[in-house]
Amino acid sequence: MTIQDGALLPAIDLIAPDGSAIHLADYAGAPFVLYFYPKDDTPGCTNEAKDFSRLLPEFEAAGAKVLGVSGDTPAKHQKFTAKYELTVPLASYEGDEALTAFGVWVEKKLYGKTYMGVDRSTFLFDSNGVLVRSWRKVRVPGHADEVLLALRALA
Repeated sequence: MTIQDGALLPAIDLIAPDGSAIHLADYAGAPFVLYFYPKDDTPGCTNEAKDFSRLLPEFEAAGAKVLGVSGDTPAKHQKFTAKYELTVPLASYEGDEALTAFGVWVEKKLYGKTYMGVDRSTFLFDSNGVLVRSWRKVRVPGHADEVLLALRALA
């Protein structure tokens, strides 16, 4: 079942760019922004990561952590981060547990062809680990700013 507003942060593990485990449960206790994106080093995903990196000091000043997630390998995340001097932390997933829990593996269409892929989505959790807002089918321009405004409204 896909996560809905009001649900608790799932106890799912992801992989940091250095290969270590990231436990989503560890993010409870402070506001948390989790965003899923399709692929490193593509125009929309690059702009989204740059936007969250640009605003990361403001998210942190509001007491929040931010984490971007894609299916790219930890090594690819390291190259992506270095290439664009990103400051937003990134993570990888293995298997489909995270994709299923967050409902981001969806049917997509491009140039008349149908395929399965990651839906660009963002999830805002409060300090109790409760999902307070989600964005699906995200359009990148202005999105990170909108998430920051929603975070500030929690206070």
